[in-house]
Amino acid sequence: MFGTLKRKVLIWSATFSLLALVSSCDEAPLPTTEISGQTQGTTYTVIVVGEEVEVNKSEIDRLLRDFDLSLSTYIDESVISKLNQSIEPMRLIDKSGYFKTCYEESQDVFQRTKGLFDPSVYPLVKGWGFMNNMETPLVQDEIDSLLQFIGFEPGKLHTISFSDSDISMVKSETNFKIDFNAIAQGLSVDVLFDFIRAKGYNNFFVEIGGELRVSGRNKYNTSWNIAVDRPIANLEARQLDTIIHISNKAIATSGNYRKFYVKYGVKYSHTLNPKTGVPVRHRLLSATVIAEKCSTADAYATAFMVMGVDATQQFIKENEDLNLDAYLIYTDARGNLKHTMSSGFPRYLQ
Repeated sequence: MFGTLKRKVLIWSATFSLLALVSSCDEAPLPTTEISGQTQGTTYTVIVVGEEVEVNKSEIDRLLRDFDLSLSTYIDESVISKLNQSIEPMRLIDKSGYFKTCYEESQDVFQRTKGLFDPSVYPLVKGWGFMNNMETPLVQDEIDSLLQFIGFEPGKLHTISFSDSDISMVKSETNFKIDFNAIAQGLSVDVLFDFIRAKGYNNFFVEIGGELRVSGRNKYNTSWNIAVDRPIANLEARQLDTIIHISNKAIATSGNYRKFYVKYGVKYSHTLNPKTGVPVRHRLLSATVIAEKCSTADAYATAFMVMGVDATQQFIKENEDLNLDAYLIYTDARGNLKHTMSSGFPRYLQ
């Protein structure tokens, strides 16, 4: 499990009853195989369109267990936990290569966002109480004390090298710890996606904890239809904000309207700014990101929640090579829900 701090709003895939409502196809649906289960403290769903599907649940469960043994901070024997616990220089074997992939992708996002996406935020996350669902607001002296352990750039608080399946890490501060919570679940979607694709299938859906990636078309031979929640806290029944129509893309949504606590009349969001060490307090409620890979969508959805609306729009314009699109839901000065989106996003709406 990657923990209670997962920075996202659950996305509900409209592949079930809602799909029938939005599909105009009159043809009989194609056969599908659905596999679901538990992983990372949440659920997963795989849907493969077509006959004679040779994917079984035990294979998927084993794959996801291996992933956790590399990247879950909730497993003491995982690669990331051993590195976090280390005091002396450490050398580990990670035959899966998942840690290396996650580290390198995280470094790229860290650099592009100028540190607003920072996996070394672990000490702050724990300090604010979000690791254990505790309400522990920090005073400035405590924040300053923790900020000295934050900084993902190689050579500052750590050095790391990779050789085949070997990982060697040296930390200049023993309190330097990594939390890949804001990207690892997206990466696990990609790993499972590649596994299904390697079986030879072209039309399928992979979802873990609301983050998803799709290939080809659904059982109605149309684009996959994905519904996004309206970001309103404490609803008895969920409300849908919009429906996205995609093929061969990944989606992740981050939000701060569900993960927060109120102490002494002050609301503390779980989305932390790694530069200031405090929860963000702007009006952005959720960021839905469409990307080529789910790890990319996951990481940037988190970063955009730190940036806010205007900086997110500017970032997407300045980084066209990333091929990102975003749908942002925020509140105006009167508390009314508003929407804005990147210039390329409307093509996914009908």
